[in-house]
Amino acid sequence: VMIVGPTNAGKSTLAVAIGEKLGIPAQHVDLFRHAPKTDGVQRPDDEFEALHLAAIAEPEWVMDGNYGRTLPRRIAAADTIVFLDLPRFVCTWRILKRRFNHLGRSRPDVAPGCPEHLSWEFVHWVRTYPSRRRPGILKQLDGVRSDKNVVVLRNATEVHAFVSGL
Repeated sequence: VMIVGPTNAGKSTLAVAIGEKLGIPAQHVDLFRHAPKTDGVQRPDDEFEALHLAAIAEPEWVMDGNYGRTLPRRIAAADTIVFLDLPRFVCTWRILKRRFNHLGRSRPDVAPGCPEHLSWEFVHWVRTYPSRRRPGILKQLDGVRSDKNVVVLRNATEVHAFVSGL
């Protein structure tokens, strides 16, 4: 199961919930990208790619994350793709809430030693996701709908119903 969507849409939380329901550990692409104890410094591309490829080679997985460069391989390897298409205001509110709840500490879905930071550039990235990233992701998902189980969830009620129905 692959989960994609805007920052703070709830991808990691959903991955954990699906993983618990199916008995499959959740994996977070952010953990592949950021090395532990580096304050968020990214791993070299070849190391990131190796971790990512090893994870999707497993027979069962639940994985959340974006990273456009690796998205096509995850889409090809997944049998179910969940796109969290939550409204921009929900994601923006959650980013502020998450940043203040974890300020200066690492979240469970990022590498240890990579504390939360809040920058206006990051908020801008979240705010422009619907116009910059969303159309391309939807186009990729439209291209695999005949072969994959593609699920688009637009609010918390739909997310809860999806998890309950597993």
